[in-house]
Amino acid sequence: MRAVLQRVAKASVLVGDELVGAIDQGLVVFVGVGPSDSVEKARVLADKTANLRIFSDEAGKFNLSALSMSAEMLVISQFTLYADASHGRRPSFVEAAPPEIAAPLVDAYAEQLRSLGLRVATGRFGAHMLVQLVNDGPVTILLEA
Repeated sequence: MRAVLQRVAKASVLVGDELVGAIDQGLVVFVGVGPSDSVEKARVLADKTANLRIFSDEAGKFNLSALSMSAEMLVISQFTLYADASHGRRPSFVEAAPPEIAAPLVDAYAEQLRSLGLRVATGRFGAHMLVQLVNDGPVTILLEA
């Protein structure tokens, strides 16, 4: 599994004209799933996400985690994190898990964050989404499990 974390001041996701998820200060997490990923990998990645110290303390140092400051999370499935653009001019997505594997693992990732006590909003799996965010920092981190 792969995740791109973006620290945000606020973020939202729309499907058509419907607001399906919104957060204030926290993290937007774009999650990609590979064909060999598992629920255990989803849990490990969620724990890493929640405990990664990427929020600033009073001294401006990265000493606070999303969990320690009760940050909000917006989880968006994104199969394009498994794009292979090494050949030609059109990326291949053969390394991304099919929807029947990916959807439950994205859900497991979000549920693990919730079980840790975080407020989690989500996008809609498989939908064309418009994600709006105000990146704070900017801070963008890539994680893999």
